[in-house]
Order: sequence, then structure tokens, then C-alpha cells
Amino acid sequence: MQLLKKIFDFYLHGSIHVALSVYALVRMTFHFFHITYDEPMALFAFFGTIVGYNFVKYDELVRAKKLKITTERKAIVALSVFSFLATVYYFFHLEFRTQMVSVAFLGLTVLYTLPVFPKIGNARNWAGVKIYIVAFCWAGITMFLPIINADLSLSHDVWLKFCQRFLLVIILILIFEIIDLKHDDASLQTVPQKLGVQKTKLLNLFLLIPFYFLEFLRSDVEVCQLWINLVLVIVIALFTFFASPKRSNYYTDFWVESVPVFWWLMVVFWK
Repeated sequence: MQLLKKIFDFYLHGSIHVALSVYALVRMTFHFFHITYDEPMALFAFFGTIVGYNFVKYDELVRAKKLKITTERKAIVALSVFSFLATVYYFFHLEFRTQMVSVAFLGLTVLYTLPVFPKIGNARNWAGVKIYIVAFCWAGITMFLPIINADLSLSHDVWLKFCQRFLLVIILILIFEIIDLKHDDASLQTVPQKLGVQKTKLLNLFLLIPFYFLEFLRSDVEVCQLWINLVLVIVIALFTFFASPKRSNYYTDFWVESVPVFWWLMVVFWK
């Protein structure tokens, strides 16, 4: 059991699970816009997420010299190096326009992680800004990059799905912020810190309404997708209802982070 727990923790701490969620959202974009499976795009997003998230999580600890070198962290470094090489490989298999847009998102990641502006620190520590940068990056990478790489226009439906995806990420982040309330520094001014847990839950439940009804504004509304999205909304509402600062981080790091994968799998099995 200890070995299984170590493997599972490595899976979470190495950002493989979050990368799988990003991969699932890219596959959802393929589904919505009838794009033939694009391996370089999907795997660029997957491996790039591992590199980006591990860089964000461990950079500050390394610079502050607070990171103890454990066997797990050595394995995470090896995973990150491999993922970086894979990201570079798939980057050069993308269309030129996609490469340029991906570089812009890389710039946002650097701004989020490194103290580019010494007096105000990195964007991760800007009060109230973190949630929007993360949501924009997730929505942009999983929606715009596949569309651009497939040489499709940024149509009304693309922008609609971008807004829906942006809302989804915001909703999931708010659940994370409820769980992380016991650890977050007060200076971050997260939504639960400002509104409290109950009002944050109500806000989350409210945001699920536009998330769901945006589907009705698509040019080709699919009844099956409405049912799939309804199941998704109910699942997220339950995660929101049972969220608490007293819960283990596994609640968000695995279960809530699995929501995009669950959404994609519902589409796969429905088809």
C-alpha cells in the first residue's frame, strides 16, 4: 500500500493528473469543432502542462533554497526534463501561427511565476489576479491553440466555447481556493478570504448557470451535449457543496481536477 501511495503521490505532485485534465479539454475542443485527432497539438498541451506546472510549483522553493531533495523530487525533475524535451519536439510539429500564440502563453507563465517586476513580485502574488490569469491560460491553450492549429477561424462558436471554458476553470479554481483557505496567505485576497466559504459556494453555484446555458447559444445545439453538460453541472455542484477547508488536498488535487477528464469520458462513451 505504501508503494501505491508513493506512485499516486508522484502522479499528482509531478502534475501528470493536471496535464491529463488539459489533454481532456483539448480533446473536447476537437470534439466540439469536429477536428481530426491532432497528436502534436494534444501532446504539446499535455507535456507542456507538466513542464509549466512543475516550474510554477517548485521554482520559488528552489530560489528560496527551501526545497529538500527527496527521491520523489528527483523523479519529478527527471519527468520534467523528459516532458520539456517532448514539448520542444511537438512544438516544432505545430503550425507557425500556433507556435507564436503558444510563446505568448509561455510569457504569461513566466510573468505568473518569476518576479519580473521586483517591486510588486510575480503575478501569482498579485491580489485577486491569479484566478483570472490561470483561467485565461487554461481556456486559451485548450481552445485557441487547437483551433488555430487546425486553421479554423475564430468564429462566434469558438468565442462562446472560450467563455464557457473560462467559466469552468474559474468555478473549479474557487473550489480549490475553499480547500486551500487554511494555507493561503491573507495578502492573496482569494475569493473565500474576501467573501467567506458560504458566499463563495453560492457564487460558484450561480456561475454554473451561465456555464450551462451558454451551450444553447451555439449555432448547432446538440441535445446529447446538453444532457452531458447537465450531468457535469450536477457533479460540480456536489463538489462545491461538500467543499471545506477541513478536507484533504486529495479532494481537489485528484477529484476536482478530474472534472475535465470526466467531461471528456462522458462524450467518448456517449458516442
